[in-house]
Amino acid sequence: MRKIAIIFLFLITAQVLGAQEKPFYTDYSWDTNPAYKVDPATSEELLELKSKVVTEFIYDKSGDLVEYFLEHRVLWLNSDNAIERYNKIYLPYSGNSELKISRARVITKEGKVLELDKSDIYTASDEETGRQYKYFAFQGIEKGSFIEYYYVERRNPRYNGNRISLQSSIEKYEIEFDLFSPKNLLFAFKSYNGLPQMEKDTTLLQKQHWKVKVDHLSKLEEEELSAYNASRAAVVYKLDQNLANNARDISSYGKISQNLYSFYYPEHSKRTSKKVEQLISRAVGKDPMEEETLIRKLEFYIKNNVYYTEANSPELGDLEEVLKNKVASEAGLVKLYTAALTFLGIEHELVLTSDRQEIKFDKDFEATNFLTDFLIYFPKSRAYLSPVEIDSRFGFPPAYLTDNYGLFVEKISIGGLTSAIGKIKYIEPVSADKTFDEMVIDVAFDKDDPSRINVSLDRGMNGYYAMYMHPFMHLIKEDNKKELIESFATNLDEGAEILESEVINADPELFGLKPLRFVLNFSSDAFMEKAGDKYIFKVGELIGRQIELYQEKERVLPLEAEFQRSYYRTIKIKLPEGYAVVNPEDIKIENTFLKDEKEVLSFNSFYEIKDGSLNITADEHYRVNMVSTEKYQEYRTVINSAADFNKISLILEPIVN
Repeated sequence: MRKIAIIFLFLITAQVLGAQEKPFYTDYSWDTNPAYKVDPATSEELLELKSKVVTEFIYDKSGDLVEYFLEHRVLWLNSDNAIERYNKIYLPYSGNSELKISRARVITKEGKVLELDKSDIYTASDEETGRQYKYFAFQGIEKGSFIEYYYVERRNPRYNGNRISLQSSIEKYEIEFDLFSPKNLLFAFKSYNGLPQMEKDTTLLQKQHWKVKVDHLSKLEEEELSAYNASRAAVVYKLDQNLANNARDISSYGKISQNLYSFYYPEHSKRTSKKVEQLISRAVGKDPMEEETLIRKLEFYIKNNVYYTEANSPELGDLEEVLKNKVASEAGLVKLYTAALTFLGIEHELVLTSDRQEIKFDKDFEATNFLTDFLIYFPKSRAYLSPVEIDSRFGFPPAYLTDNYGLFVEKISIGGLTSAIGKIKYIEPVSADKTFDEMVIDVAFDKDDPSRINVSLDRGMNGYYAMYMHPFMHLIKEDNKKELIESFATNLDEGAEILESEVINADPELFGLKPLRFVLNFSSDAFMEKAGDKYIFKVGELIGRQIELYQEKERVLPLEAEFQRSYYRTIKIKLPEGYAVVNPEDIKIENTFLKDEKEVLSFNSFYEIKDGSLNITADEHYRVNMVSTEKYQEYRTVINSAADFNKISLILEPIVN
């Protein structure tokens, strides 16, 4: 996810400072005679024996606050894969920063030290973006070698909120993080996922110093359906006080909310207001309509006519330029929505939140690194809109931004003055009943050849399942659209003979209002096998291949799904004359998971035989996104139920009179 620029204004003054302090890194170095050791009994192919991060905020000679960032690592490489992974180390390099120090060396398993020189630091360029980068190119690495490197970067200070993740997929030892600042600047910290809290060093008088040190951090490996980055041991820090001007609670969301409101709700010129009015006229017309319809039409128009770019320049954020050129940055798009919604008189609130897979929004610690993504909230409909995500639509914001907390910027008016307050609220996920995949299947056996079946399939999708297709159906060429429709049959059987096909509710403006439906009739012999005078009907394969979760080792991370969802499957089978089903009880599968005495996860398949037809129902629901590690097995049982259903085969045998 993109990081957004927060409008954040306050003074960082250098009053009360005495003589200029020299940066910490000027006295920093590595051991002259390194003697790193590894337990010979280890089974690991890669270890990190030292992981040190230091950041210092310091005033330069002109009185400007700058930041020096140091990273120092020692890695033991004991496999070809590990060597290949770390024979290059990339360094920070941009027009906004300066690399002050960069040193690297190889220490062979015999203890020989091979230090890299400047010729071993290369500069390359990305062909697509043109962005340049620097990297160390290590030579002479063999299994059992150590590589060690550290660098110091001078950069624009990041003090409103920053996260340092200290845990990774590598077993780590001697982990340290230090933060230094001038005497007048006080920082606040919070550690996550088991990392000890930062401690203040009271022995250093010339500057402020906080630190945390851990002897060992176990490796944390990525697991399927998990929020890996958000689960790593990390520390978040922010500037909290400036003693020089008695500024307190500097990073407060109250100040941010006021600045956001001033920036995104300015007084527009008559010229700009007229252009906004013209855009609205083109988007929604002049006929009266309900609020939700207005919002849908406005969003549809903007996302089809205004191009979003991640580039950032003043004109891309200038509303008049956006209206003129139809190209906008994130700031420009948010300004366009706020201006249009205000003109239409639609009550709304700006929301800033985070991608919960990357970092969970902490409702108790105010820092701007939690404010990464914009949403717009509509209190009347209790629904959200993403101003920048082209494949998201009203009522279905990017799912990883929901089931999370966020900062809601509410407009307030006091004594004729208009401003805003910030409130932290929970962003409800979209409920499972609004995102569904429904299959209605009718099966008839060929009268002359029971090994061939005729299938009528009506596949309906709504919510997140339809969102990546439905809003764009008008852009798909007819040949591609035909291929898309027929794929719902050919994915079940590549050799299926398509007899009829159509798509219903294809109008992109119906997204979220009516399900996108694909209706097909096809014949196939892929589901039947003859065994003597019996037939084996692979009925479970009619629902398509299903996800199956395997568990080779114990689960470590909580499970985290993208969105809540439901599946509805109805299969009506007209049994061939003279045949009966031997094993209908195999259809019955029921697995549920209760939370607070409510059924939140479930799979339930059952049947009824009536008037010569076998009617099967298989419903599946996931009404929560997050399941604790302790309950993972119950989730796995439910989700694997669909895979078990997919394997069901029914035996049809002749009826003996």
